[in-house]
Amino acid sequence: NWHLKENGRDHHTSKFSSKELIVRRGQAFIVTFNGTEQPEQNFTFITETGPQPSKLAKTQATFGISSTVSKESWNAVLQSTSSNSVSISISSPPNAVIGRYKLSVQSTSSGSSSPATLGTFVLLFNPWSSGDDVFMPNKAECDEYVLEEFGIIFAGNKNHINSFGWNFGQFQGDILNICLSMLDRSLNYRQDPATDVSHRNDPKYLGRVLSAMVNANDDQGVLLGNWSGNYDGGKSPSSWTGSGEILQNWKKSGYKPVRYGQCWVFAAVLTTVLRCLGIPTRTITNFSSAHDADGNLRVDEFYDASGNHLDRTADSIWNFHVWNESWFSRSDLGPSYSGWQVLDATPQEESGGIYQCGPASRNAIKEGDVDLDYDCPFVFAEVNADCMYWNYDYATGKKTLIFSQSTVIGQFISTKAVGRDDRVDVTNEYKYEEGSTKERDIFKKARKKLGLEDKFDPTAPTPQEIDQKPDISGKFKVAGPLEVGKDLNLILVLANLQSDVKTVHVNMTAWSTVYTRRPVHEIWKDSISVNLSPKEEKQFPIKMAYTEYQQQLTTDNMIQVTALCHVEGGIQVLVQRDITLDNPAIDIQVLGEAKVNKEVDVEVTFTNPIDMEVMGCVLQVEGNDLLRGILEIDIPPLKASETSSTKFKLIPFETGPKHLLVNFSCDKFADIKTFKMVNV
Repeated sequence: NWHLKENGRDHHTSKFSSKELIVRRGQAFIVTFNGTEQPEQNFTFITETGPQPSKLAKTQATFGISSTVSKESWNAVLQSTSSNSVSISISSPPNAVIGRYKLSVQSTSSGSSSPATLGTFVLLFNPWSSGDDVFMPNKAECDEYVLEEFGIIFAGNKNHINSFGWNFGQFQGDILNICLSMLDRSLNYRQDPATDVSHRNDPKYLGRVLSAMVNANDDQGVLLGNWSGNYDGGKSPSSWTGSGEILQNWKKSGYKPVRYGQCWVFAAVLTTVLRCLGIPTRTITNFSSAHDADGNLRVDEFYDASGNHLDRTADSIWNFHVWNESWFSRSDLGPSYSGWQVLDATPQEESGGIYQCGPASRNAIKEGDVDLDYDCPFVFAEVNADCMYWNYDYATGKKTLIFSQSTVIGQFISTKAVGRDDRVDVTNEYKYEEGSTKERDIFKKARKKLGLEDKFDPTAPTPQEIDQKPDISGKFKVAGPLEVGKDLNLILVLANLQSDVKTVHVNMTAWSTVYTRRPVHEIWKDSISVNLSPKEEKQFPIKMAYTEYQQQLTTDNMIQVTALCHVEGGIQVLVQRDITLDNPAIDIQVLGEAKVNKEVDVEVTFTNPIDMEVMGCVLQVEGNDLLRGILEIDIPPLKASETSSTKFKLIPFETGPKHLLVNFSCDKFADIKTFKMVNV
C-alpha cells in the first residue's frame, strides 16, 4: 500500500492525478506491506533510477531498516507493525537525483538472492524542505511558484502594458511523464545517459538543459519559433492559451517540434515543466528588451533617408521579451548569488554551442558581475544595453549617427503578484535607478569585465557624434482610441529649440511589425516640409484609416511610426513610436453558482465593432478543474455591430478559485483573450 492520499498530502503532490506515488526529496513517505509478519532486521531496500544505476553516481541506494536517520542518505525506519502488516517510513537525502525510481526489497533470511520489485515512484524537488537547493522559506510563494496552475503574462509595450491569462497545467494528466521524457530526449542524455541522470539532483543543471529542450533548435525540442508574421503550417503563437496542449501535441506527434512559439510561449512551457518538477518558477516580462547579438552592450538600429527601419543588423530592441526566473541556491558562485536565477528558452543566441540560456543569477546582473556563469553578459544587455540610432545611405554605404540613448532599455520589468491577479514591477531587482551614478558605474564595471573599455571599437560612434545637439525636437502624440477596427489618429509635434528659423524636411512611414519590432508590411508613408520660427512648436495630424492598415496588421496588432527629420544645416532627428492596438472586448458570465460535479452555464458575448461582416469565428475555452481538454465552438458570421452570445456548460471537478480562459478569433481579429475567476 503506497498510501497515495496521505503521502500526496504531506508532500504537496496531491494535485497530480496519478496512480503512481509522487513524493519530494529529503522527506519521509510511508509504505505498508500487507500479509507480512514482523520484518527481519535483514530486510534490504534498493532504490534505483536511470539506465545504469550505480551507488557511485548516486543513482542507486541500498539500505536496511534502522532506528537512526541519516540526513545524507536513503533511510528506512519501522513505523508500526500489526499481526499481518508492516508500515515503513522511507526517506531520501535532500540532494537526491530526481526522476522515476524503481523500489525493490530483498530478504536475506529466506535465502532468495534476487530482489523483488515493489513498483515505481517519482521523486521531485522539495521547496518546502530547508535542506533542498530549491528551498523557499515563504509558503505563499511556494503555493504560487510551484502549485499554482494559472498565470498572467504581460505584453504590449512600455507605453501600453497589457496582459493575458495562461494555463500552466503542470498537474494535468500526462504532463509529468512528458517532462521526464524531455530530460531523456536532451542532447546530454543522448551523449551520456548515466552521467546526465547523475546530475539531475542539481537545479542549475536541469534548468539549463530544459532551457534548451523547450525550443526545437539543436535537439528536436518542444517548440519551433517563428517571428515572420506568417504562421502557415502551424498555430500562430498568440493562439495558445496553455502549455498542456503544446506538450501533449509534442508527445502525440512522436516528439516532433510543435509549430509555433514566440518568447512568452517558450517561457510559459518552461514554467510548466519546472513547476511540475518542483523548482519554483515564474515568467518575467522585460519591456524595450535588447537583443545584443555581438556582445558589445550596444544595440544598433539603422534607418534609411525615408525613415524606413532597416533590417541591417542582428541587434534588435523588442517591444517586450518574456523569460523565466527560477529560485535556487548557487553553491558554484556563493550565497550572495542565490535566489532568483534567469533562464531563457527562447532561441536567440547560442551558449556553449547550443540554444540555451542561464541560469544567470539576478543578483549578478544587478551588480554587473557579467563574468559569472551562465550567460550573464547576454541577460545584462537585455536590461541595460545602450542604443544607437543610425542613418544608413545605400548609395555610399556610409552610416551617420542620429542619436544615442542609455536609459531606454529594460523598463517596467513585470511579473504576476503572489496570490493575486496583479502586476508587480521588479525593475529595481535587475538594476539600480536609471540615470543614477551607481547604475552608470555598474555599466562601466560590466564593460570592463567584458574587455570593452580597453579595446578600440571601429563601429562605435565618436564622442563628437554622441555630443552633437539637435536643433529641433519631435514626438508622436496619440489623439484617439488605440483599437483594432478604429482609425488611428496621431499628431506629430515638432519644436524649434533654437532662436533662428529652421527648415525641416520630414519623411514619415508606418509599418506593421511583430513584437520584436521587425517590420512586416508598409502601411503608410508621407513627406512634408516645414518652416519653424524661433522656439515655435507645430502640430501635424496624421490619420490612418482602419481600411488602410487592416490587411497589413500581424496578430501582434503592432505598428511602428517613424519620422526622419532632415534639418537644413543641422543634424537629423529621428522621431518614432511603437503602437499596440487593443482588440475589442469579449465578456464571460457564469450563470449561477459553480459547484463540484454540478452543471453550470457560461455565456460568452462579443460585439462586432466594425462596419463589415466578420467570418470564421471560433471560440476556444480551457480551464483547470473546470473542464477537461479544450472546448472549441464555431460561431456563425457576425454582421456589422451585431452581438453574438454563446452558451456552454461546465462541470467543475475541484473546489476553490479556478480560472476559465477564453480565446476568440475571426478573420478580422486574431486571438481576443480574456479570463474569469470562478469560485467553485
